[in-house]
Amino acid sequence: MSNARLAELAAAGVSIWLDDLSRERLRSGSLKQLITDWHVVGVTTNPTIFAGALADGEAYDEQVRELAGRGASVEDAVREITVADVTEACDVFRGVWESTGGVDGRVSLEVDPGLARDTDGTVAQAIDLWKAVDRPNLLVKIPATEAGLPAITRALAEGISVNVTLIFSVERYRAVMDAYLDGLEAAAANGHTLAGIASVASFFVSRVDSEIDTRLEAIGTDEALALRGKAGVANSRLAYAAFQEVFAGARWEALAAQGAAAQRPLWASTGVKNPDYPDTLYVTELVVAGTVNTMPEKTMQAFADHGEVHGDRVTGTAAQAQQVFDDLARVGVDLTDVFLTLEDEGVEKFEKSWSELGDTVQGQLDGAR
Repeated sequence: MSNARLAELAAAGVSIWLDDLSRERLRSGSLKQLITDWHVVGVTTNPTIFAGALADGEAYDEQVRELAGRGASVEDAVREITVADVTEACDVFRGVWESTGGVDGRVSLEVDPGLARDTDGTVAQAIDLWKAVDRPNLLVKIPATEAGLPAITRALAEGISVNVTLIFSVERYRAVMDAYLDGLEAAAANGHTLAGIASVASFFVSRVDSEIDTRLEAIGTDEALALRGKAGVANSRLAYAAFQEVFAGARWEALAAQGAAAQRPLWASTGVKNPDYPDTLYVTELVVAGTVNTMPEKTMQAFADHGEVHGDRVTGTAAQAQQVFDDLARVGVDLTDVFLTLEDEGVEKFEKSWSELGDTVQGQLDGAR
């Protein structure tokens, strides 16, 4: 049965993507059911998700035994396991990809987070993953670090569709949009059809509130405490205003005339971490057509149960959102340091998860030999 609340969210123009993937979900039919009943039109993955999937259940045992039998390295095993899951997921979403003209039906696979400061290494792995999965609805995830920005451009120039991840500040988001336009221009010069290239820009939401709330509580004044829980949504609304500005300019219009699609804003990290806040906060307050909201299953379940759509909550809110940031600066929050901290921690967390994924695979390979 179709869920009415998620149907209403989809009707408002929000593409609902699941922030989770596992072989068990693929084999059980759970993913297909989410497409049919919960209007899910895409999937994102990260090292944490794969580490959890591999540690749980027996779905990977047969492949692990085969890999162990031919003496595969941990690195090769991780690559083959993740590529296999993402390839299968791309096939599951192929119908959605076709019916939406390539807008949705997308599945994301991340480059090794250890390459986040290595432009050449990121580009090489993006090309390798694109060829290995060999599906038109793949998105290769590249982090929006300073080294990641030229890697984004170079991957797009090769005709690779990209999910730019770990974006925290509007300033960095503008650099990401510039990298996207640079990449499209290079792709066209290289003879690629722009209509076949897709991209989303994953703007992280809840982590901004977590970091800033901690600083507000340390400041401790009534004025500071009154600002808790406001930064994440305000930051995202400012990002959307920047998106509207960039994708209405002359440079973009020239690319659109060649068949290019806009790089859609994607609201990531939308699971609410503070139990004092509504558990659907980062869905309801960021409804606007033409965006993606990628949700952990728990958040999706919460919205399916009691989420509400109150129309477009983003367009025209830039002045109000900027006031929040002006107030944060006035009470003493160092916003530049906030965003640097969030990026460094984001890369570190994904590197740690990638290491844990490798340890899990190593243990399973050892057990199968």
